[in-house]
Amino acid sequence: MGTMALDELRNLIGRHARPDATTAIDGLRLSSVDNTDEHHSLTAPQLVLLAQGGKRLLLGEEVFEYRAGDCLVISAEVPVSGHFFGVSRQAPALGLGLVLRPTVIAPLLLAAPTDRRAESISSGQAMATGKAEPELLDAVLRLLRLLDHPGDAKVLAPLYEQEILWRLLTGPHGPLVRQIGLADSGLSLVGRAISWIRDNYAEPIRVADLARLAGMSESAFHRHFRAVTTMSPIQYRKLIRLQEARALLVARPGDVAGIGHLVGYDSPTQFSREYRELFGAPPGQDAARLRADGSFGVTQLP
Repeated sequence: MGTMALDELRNLIGRHARPDATTAIDGLRLSSVDNTDEHHSLTAPQLVLLAQGGKRLLLGEEVFEYRAGDCLVISAEVPVSGHFFGVSRQAPALGLGLVLRPTVIAPLLLAAPTDRRAESISSGQAMATGKAEPELLDAVLRLLRLLDHPGDAKVLAPLYEQEILWRLLTGPHGPLVRQIGLADSGLSLVGRAISWIRDNYAEPIRVADLARLAGMSESAFHRHFRAVTTMSPIQYRKLIRLQEARALLVARPGDVAGIGHLVGYDSPTQFSREYRELFGAPPGQDAARLRADGSFGVTQLP
């Protein structure tokens, strides 16, 4: 089943992948990438499955690597950097992403088995990788086949999404996925603060206010936030600011100081220094390279 399933996945993804990664099925994205350039992105909670190629991701200082037949489970919005390997124009990286929605996961928790020991080990993690089990591959394949049968998708896609989530909940990544659907989990509470930072990254930040938003003491909030994101709230905000600035610079060249101020930097010197530390080149030079390369607008899965 494994080899045949991956062959069919490659065929389906290769035929249906678009530059913006969207599909006719809500929450399902497909990606085809033939370069090994480093990219930076803000992830969303999702299941990623590779059918061809390999990828290396960096979250803080933690490295995650996965290849064809492996899956990546992401439980929170975290800024990551990474690159594909073992790919070419003749053999691009082919992958799919499925958004993991708390509203769909929560009802399944009533029937899903729980392993309290495993849950306590995994509850703080935001990402995990592993081999995709045959039952999960089978459910994913049936979802992708609906792209060739759009008339069936409206009825069957939600059912296949539920089956995929069930396979995740009852598989090795069950404790991690379970946290997404629990309204009172540590991940969900930290997620409130993550959402606030994402939406207000240019605003001043007080950790005490974020802790209050999460309903935690400052010490507990720091511990849980770092466990989920591998970084402090201040470091997290800095990455969000710089990633947003990069996108703005590509769209609006020539206004480096103005964009730095727009994303929250009062000092142009500090903005340029921190931008170069993250992306390897000054803002104007980096943006010019991205525009010339022409691939910045192409959506890649984590």
